[in-house]
Amino acid sequence: MADIKAELLRKLQEARDGLLSRLDGLGEYDLRRPLTPTGTNLLGLVKHLAGGEYVYLGTSFGRPPPETLSWEEDGSVWEGADMWATPDQSTEYIVGLYRRACAHGDRTVSELDLDAPGRVPHWPAERADTTLGVLLIRMLAETARHAGHADIVRELIDGRAGPDHDDFGDAEVWRAYLARIQAAADAFAPTA
Repeated sequence: MADIKAELLRKLQEARDGLLSRLDGLGEYDLRRPLTPTGTNLLGLVKHLAGGEYVYLGTSFGRPPPETLSWEEDGSVWEGADMWATPDQSTEYIVGLYRRACAHGDRTVSELDLDAPGRVPHWPAERADTTLGVLLIRMLAETARHAGHADIVRELIDGRAGPDHDDFGDAEVWRAYLARIQAAADAFAPTA
């Protein structure tokens, strides 16, 4: 029988690594610029997940972060301040923060059992009590979801797709594939 906790942590680490790989080779502007109508940007995704790691795999188990997150301290997290990097928050700071938060979470996961009780401070009282297993699954889901967002944002910046992109084919194969998808969509295009 597989060690469920080890497998969950392994998958979480894969998602973390995938997220950070989307930052490779980009300049400050591209890391920060919003590319969706809701402002989604690469550094913001990393910053947001750093806070999630600290809360769900730290604070919820009586293990507060060893550093202060200004956007949590001043409450601006509830106004979206965790979803973008301010000019004074360097890429090195945000990535370092994320790595420290992940290491903090990993220590919690390694030291506690999956059924260890926890309490999420910002959840409604009637459902704030939970377990490490539930929050580990939540963190994995959140990280995988936002790593997917990062894949799309990166593709919008410079066309660089995920790690399995080249397995599908070369540029000609991709053009033909895209043309087939466009033709299928065109069958439903509104007429004038």
